[in-house]
Amino acid sequence: MRFAKRRADWRLGRWTAKCAVATYLGRPIESGFLSAIEIRPSLSGAPQVVLGDDSRVASISLSHRTGTAMCVIGSPGIALGCDLETIEPRSDAFLADYFTLEEQRLVSRAPASDRALLVALLWSAKESALKALLQGLRLDTRSLKVNVLSADDDPPTSPAGSAQRSPTSACTCRQDDWFRVQVQYLNGDRTFHGWWKCTGNLVWTLVAGSPLLPPLLLDHTYQAV
Repeated sequence: MRFAKRRADWRLGRWTAKCAVATYLGRPIESGFLSAIEIRPSLSGAPQVVLGDDSRVASISLSHRTGTAMCVIGSPGIALGCDLETIEPRSDAFLADYFTLEEQRLVSRAPASDRALLVALLWSAKESALKALLQGLRLDTRSLKVNVLSADDDPPTSPAGSAQRSPTSACTCRQDDWFRVQVQYLNGDRTFHGWWKCTGNLVWTLVAGSPLLPPLLLDHTYQAV
């Protein structure tokens, strides 16, 4: 970590995680307790919480982007993933390399003003699911298909029906509102359920292996389950 930005991002992510763990456990956010919390890489590389000799304190997932960090936390053993992504233009080559044909068609049908947000959402949801799978980018991102839902929608009954929905315009008008998202792992017949929102030029996503209520704010972090 010889680059200052890398060190700052690492510290911010660990600080956010420690604050989330302390709040989740009902403990004060003070140096004595925070220094006892360790955020270590597991065998898969995913972060895990260790408190003393106990490595089953909670499940967490971390992400950071442009000076903002996010940690989702839940009960031990729950598959969790979260991601922060910047809303910015992406090339057609990026879509071809990382998105399914159905997702590419969804982006092409979206209004030009919504495309950067939609691409960031699709990519962020994939990243969250890859973390929940404990695989990261070792898996082909095209083995994951994102279904974007509005907050009031039930889960889609078919992939074809879900592809027609895109609440990006609503999110542009109502920042910080949470909307539903699902990610299907096509090779493993698994579905991850989650939520997404946008704040400024950032998209936030989180997913878990079972349906979730909207995230709850824990001081400066969000609780997934």
